[in-house]
Amino acid sequence: MNIPRPTKDLLYEQVARIGKAASSPKRLELIELLCQGEKTVETLARQAAISMKLASAHLRELRSARLVDTERRGKNIVYRLADKAVADFWVAIHLLAKERLVELQMALARIASEPNELVPSDRETLMKAARRGEVVVLDVRPAEEYLTTHLPFARSIPLEELRQRLAELPKDRPVVAYCRGPFCLMARDAVELLKSEGYSAAHLREGVAEWGLVRG
Repeated sequence: MNIPRPTKDLLYEQVARIGKAASSPKRLELIELLCQGEKTVETLARQAAISMKLASAHLRELRSARLVDTERRGKNIVYRLADKAVADFWVAIHLLAKERLVELQMALARIASEPNELVPSDRETLMKAARRGEVVVLDVRPAEEYLTTHLPFARSIPLEELRQRLAELPKDRPVVAYCRGPFCLMARDAVELLKSEGYSAAHLREGVAEWGLVRG
């Protein structure tokens, strides 16, 4: 039996709610930030470089589409992804965009650090090297994001503390730095600093969302 046209239209309309919620660049950035862990609207507004009013409006749209949840803690409202599937959706959509859009490929090429053979071509090889202590995996995100979730064997030195804490890193092993993902520049900046100080350093462009480590 054929589905009645009004019912079929309703089905597509409901799916389109997800597309509508994801149609804003800033809402996508908020999703990426929430992949790093739960945050208040104040933190999200600061990290996304938008006003509190605009951040609240975007978060309402995401919540309306059931992509984020909230929890009141005292005077603060904390936002988190509604499910790990939302992080997977973010990864899938930005990977599709990278595959299909030459403009995005060009933009990523402009912000990327130079290719470096220090980063193994696959995750398993990198993790084996980190487990054996042959490379140092460095998380340069804020400490609270590291505490929420991080790559296996990674150590935390936030970018803003890196120059003062360089002595904590060995110079006889490569350092592989990562941050929030391919659109984040903190790891690139960390690699530039490390290289200027004589370290062998490389930029891992994937983050916890790309590794499937976001908690649902």
